Amino acid sequence: MHEMSLCEGIRNVIEDQARAHAITRVKSVRVEIGRFSGVEKDALSFAFDVVMRGSVAEGARLEMIDLPGRAMCYDCIHEVEIENRLDPCPDCGGGKLMPVGGDEMRIKDLEVV
Repeated sequence: MHEMSLCEGIRNVIEDQARAHAITRVKSVRVEIGRFSGVEKDALSFAFDVVMRGSVAEGARLEMIDLPGRAMCYDCIHEVEIENRLDPCPDCGGGKLMPVGGDEMRIKDLEVV
């Protein structure tokens, strides 16, 4: 379950920010998750609760924001939103698409006390 290691990375970032800004408690963590990132949200939520124990983010709420899959169509030269990596271009129907977004996962912000 790679979601556990993702949460360990999130915890490291939170702890670094807590030290740098004298944060004593994190109430919520918002993360952006791309459609093609391969992150299992239920597993991430479970892992988050486990990994945050004993940290300034213990008991914090995890909010997951979905980011769409995006691709550049080489047939019509548009950047388009796609549901699946192998979908045709929704604008022109072309099949020459290069994914340009949707595989990311990043911390958007923290709500702190």
